[in-house]
Amino acid sequence: MSRLFSTLKLRGLEFRNRIFVSPMCQYSATDGFPAPWHMVHLGSRAVGGAGLVMTEATAVTPEGRISPQDLGIWSDAHARALAPVAQFIADQGAVPGIQLAHAGRKASTAAPWRGGHPLATGEGGWRPLAPSALPFMSGHPLPEAVAESDMDRVVMQFRDAARRSLDAGFKVAELHMAHGYLLHEFLSPLSNRREDQYGGTLGNRMRLPLRVAAAVRDVWPRELPVFVRISASDWVDGGWDVAQSVEFVRHLKAAGIDFIDCSSGGLVPDARIAAGPGFQTPFATQVRREADIPTGAVGFITAPFQAEQIVATGLADAVLLARELLRDPYWPLHAARDLGADIPWPVQYDRAKPR
Repeated sequence: MSRLFSTLKLRGLEFRNRIFVSPMCQYSATDGFPAPWHMVHLGSRAVGGAGLVMTEATAVTPEGRISPQDLGIWSDAHARALAPVAQFIADQGAVPGIQLAHAGRKASTAAPWRGGHPLATGEGGWRPLAPSALPFMSGHPLPEAVAESDMDRVVMQFRDAARRSLDAGFKVAELHMAHGYLLHEFLSPLSNRREDQYGGTLGNRMRLPLRVAAAVRDVWPRELPVFVRISASDWVDGGWDVAQSVEFVRHLKAAGIDFIDCSSGGLVPDARIAAGPGFQTPFATQVRREADIPTGAVGFITAPFQAEQIVATGLADAVLLARELLRDPYWPLHAARDLGADIPWPVQYDRAKPR
């Protein structure tokens, strides 16, 4: 029996297998609203057999978008527009998930195929927010430091976005606390130079992310799980690291978080990352072991037997695939055959199933 194709239960929700679609920005929304592209992109991964299909980083506020073309859920109208996408994913037997995000100082940039450069206000850009007035890199705008009096507003933006996500039909909410975006910026001492109760010590740097986690868990139903994506390491001396990640995750677990999606990097442009097949899996393993919480491994996972080995040996509880699922939306169906797992194909495609 393939462990990769065994079910996984978190709270009252069961996933048909342990292959999760990692959030992948599509830069194809208008004013935060999904386009037909999103239905086809996300829907085809559900048809392709994944257990969880997650949206791209979906902004909780307009200024929290990475680019003007990012998805958003800062209004009830956005939730209504996303509802058919969530419903289609569920109709195919996959769990619909949404990643809630605020880009922080990395906001207001052009789409990658338009250069990815910071956008001036005349180009449709805006001034980013951050824990401290430190730009992401040379040439990027000086962000506005979030006022202590505005922390409640940030927490409520995430809380309201979670409520709307539930109304839209999503069953998993993932909080984006990785890749150098706002909540990761609060965690790392490289980007958080505050001298108030939200900066300095580890406990202070964790304060806003933990408040967000508690607020979202409060509005999310008890029977449904909440995920958090972390960057387990900044890959820079003196930055956020795996030891701090483990301590942070212990607090997340106490706040009711159910699953940790373990990525890394993204905070600074000059990090030296030892990327390679499965290079982030050890982070998922260490967090799983030391914080006693289910984890997902992500990063350069491409082969069925590689994914099977990660799950079967307890290195992680699930794998999250990104670029491999861009190359092949039906990767789970093909992987099942390679691993000897007989899983159903969509009835519309069943005549093409290898026998």
